[in-house]
Amino acid sequence: MKLSDFDFELPEALIATRPARPRTSARLLVANGDAITDTRVSALGDWLRAGDRLVLNDTKVIPARLGGLRHRAGAQGPSAARIEVTLLEPGADGSWSALIKPLKKISEGEVIVFSPDLSATLEAKEDGQGRLRFNLAGEDFDAALAEAGAMPLPPYIAARRPADAQDKTDYQTVWARHAGAVAAPTASLHFDDALLAELAGMGVTFSHVTLHVGAGTFLPVKVEDVTTHKMHAEWGEVSAEAAADIAATRAAGGRVIPVGTTALRLIETAARATGEIAPWQGETDIFIYPGFEFRVTDALMTNFHLPKSTLMMLVSALVGQDRLREIYRHAVTENYRFFSYGDASLLIPR
Repeated sequence: MKLSDFDFELPEALIATRPARPRTSARLLVANGDAITDTRVSALGDWLRAGDRLVLNDTKVIPARLGGLRHRAGAQGPSAARIEVTLLEPGADGSWSALIKPLKKISEGEVIVFSPDLSATLEAKEDGQGRLRFNLAGEDFDAALAEAGAMPLPPYIAARRPADAQDKTDYQTVWARHAGAVAAPTASLHFDDALLAELAGMGVTFSHVTLHVGAGTFLPVKVEDVTTHKMHAEWGEVSAEAAADIAATRAAGGRVIPVGTTALRLIETAARATGEIAPWQGETDIFIYPGFEFRVTDALMTNFHLPKSTLMMLVSALVGQDRLREIYRHAVTENYRFFSYGDASLLIPR
């Protein structure tokens, strides 16, 4: 299975840098069996039925991108240098791993000042990353970070424009609950409260799970034999209530439909041990590519993904490689908008 099997030509003009407004006005490609239908997210209920269960990732994106000044005393007097920080993951001891640019310009023990209230000390350099200790913790840290930080937009958006205040709303789901992600579960960005209420009214049910999406989701696959690729790990949890509800839906003949690849990866992780969904908590590095045996997922709602990405491989595993090529050819021809702020697809396997 070669990396080139998951490549396709994507015109740059189809990369979305802002989301559709309102959220539910985004286009929706429905691949149902052998058919492809063009519609809108607002019409999602036309493709669902009473007894279906949507699985929603309730992680909350933190404003993880920070700009600050490193102050240093020198022979010519004090100097200050601009430092860019992207928070990656909190440690058990309260410190944070972070990407720091330029890392080589800052020494261990130095302080970076981000705002009058927020600063951090560089405690260590590890594998091209820094480990930071902030001056605040708990709710005080959350409040100062919300004030000083910007949303960590994906590289393909950040290269085209800087994050702004609107992204703090746009790049967050309406059900975000547990802070810890540095990337959004983007298929979920298409929902608003009115659509959720409409689906609930027709008998669709919902389960919330948590997977804190990490920056590793944007790492490229660098090996030609994709089966040798090592996935990044992300922390997640499927509660006892969510596991029981998902199992009950399957037992009653309803469909389990994760909204987004993050929710799919998590529920399939939780079913690896026994073949049935079960409560689960920990770090998952599950890698889903063609040949994978799905034990929980019946269909998937997801955005359109980067060429040669692990997410292309996941979707190929669900619908088949030839079918996926057909779907993506249609999406490009019909000018669907791609990636995090782009349009959505509902993939119902044959």
